[in-house]
Amino acid sequence: MRRLCRHLLFCLLTALLLAGACAPTAAQGVDIRQIHIESSDDGYRLASSFGFELNRGLEDALLRGVALYFTTEVNLTRPRWYWFDENSLSATQTIRLSYNVLTRQYHVGINGGLQQSFQTLDDALTLVRRPSRWLVAEKGVLKPGDTYQGSIRMRLDVELLPKPFQVNALNNSDWRLSSDWKSFTYRAE
Repeated sequence: MRRLCRHLLFCLLTALLLAGACAPTAAQGVDIRQIHIESSDDGYRLASSFGFELNRGLEDALLRGVALYFTTEVNLTRPRWYWFDENSLSATQTIRLSYNVLTRQYHVGINGGLQQSFQTLDDALTLVRRPSRWLVAEKGVLKPGDTYQGSIRMRLDVELLPKPFQVNALNNSDWRLSSDWKSFTYRAE
């Protein structure tokens, strides 16, 4: 009887360990809160908002002068019954967050263009979490009335970091800040 109990306990623990090892690991850190594409005079603009916090390792690196790059990717495909889905658009936007030790200000630049300065990290992160509406496609790229399947994600882009930090990012979970791909549907106007 005692041997049977030990055997059942061993089997139960083994099953729990295997279930934990086989479970898919989701990307941690970034929560996609809002996705909205709107038609404008110059094309289609994406409004989005994200929720995340910088962990201590990323915040320390930022305060030591390492710029952090947050890349948002969006894809739209049009389903077709007779062939593979049509890839209608693919767009990316990269936001650079940096800290200047001399002026004690945070700087946020979008796609290498306009840069704004902030006194606090929270103010700077507000622009990163809720970027302005950006043009993802010009007029005429999407067919009005058609329904498109979209996907979006945001991630800390470690490929844009200096080389020593890229190596560190491979081995350190502090540098893995990402969302999973989130799907949505859009009907073009």
